[in-house]
Amino acid sequence: MADTYLVTGGMGCIGAWTLYHLHKSGKRAVNFDASADRQRIDWLMSAEEQESISFLQGDLRDSEMVKAVFAEHDVSHVIHLAALQVPFCRANPSLGAAVNVTGTVNIFEAAKAQGVNHIAYASSIGVYGPPSEFPPGLIANDAPQNPRTLYGAYKACTEQVGKVYYYDDGISSTCLRPYTVYGVGRDQGMTSEPTKALAAAVKGQPFKIGFSGTMQFQLAADVARQFILAAEQQLDGAYGFNLGGKPATVSEFVGFAKDVLPEAEIDVADAPLPFPAGFDDSALRESFGRVYETPLDEGIAATIAHMQRLGDAI
Repeated sequence: MADTYLVTGGMGCIGAWTLYHLHKSGKRAVNFDASADRQRIDWLMSAEEQESISFLQGDLRDSEMVKAVFAEHDVSHVIHLAALQVPFCRANPSLGAAVNVTGTVNIFEAAKAQGVNHIAYASSIGVYGPPSEFPPGLIANDAPQNPRTLYGAYKACTEQVGKVYYYDDGISSTCLRPYTVYGVGRDQGMTSEPTKALAAAVKGQPFKIGFSGTMQFQLAADVARQFILAAEQQLDGAYGFNLGGKPATVSEFVGFAKDVLPEAEIDVADAPLPFPAGFDDSALRESFGRVYETPLDEGIAATIAHMQRLGDAI
């Protein structure tokens, strides 16, 4: 049997790009998601291309259902991305904990039952605290975690869950911590507004980004490819890595957009986010043979071009 990649949360932005790159590489993919809405995938792949993917609708909270997916599809690689983001966790903390934490436990349990000994999954820079808790400069990969949102707390918990499954059952894991992900399909979450601004500019509509400050912008397509590599390149242990890149201001992001669309009406609120400006990715670079990193100006130009091709569909 060929390798089978299970992607949870494939209807989301990073998940859709992950399915896209798996398809382009000729790899067998199974998507498991609570949603059946393929809009983001439709932005990336034709209906014919999507036929190569097995789409399953289900609930991560149902442990027996998750185990059945592993068994019935002979899963060999796992890319666990499904989670409720910051606003949804804040609105419904119990549901957020059940999906983000219990759902992750169910993935590890299903892997153990199936004999899968490695998992790649998503964490977040939300596991860290505000900038005031750190010295100047990029935040170290092993800096203390002191989250200030429920979402960040749940992600910090899943990182500990991964360690326990390695200690107790020998299941290795690699989690990646993205920062501000942008690109086609990024239309939900606290830091989705730069992408929404690009979509508005393509339509000739004004947009005001509700936050400012310096951060690391990561192209969704790059993040997806890094998760695939994390699933394929097994490390001996339970590891968490920051996704880094060169920090940039939100105003610089807008400037690159206006280089492509000079008439774009994008404003930026004077409201820095309560997160550090950047995170050190040297541990990631030391552990992996490749780090996917499209320069910000090129990524913005490619995103705008993609949105223009989509036209009214975006």
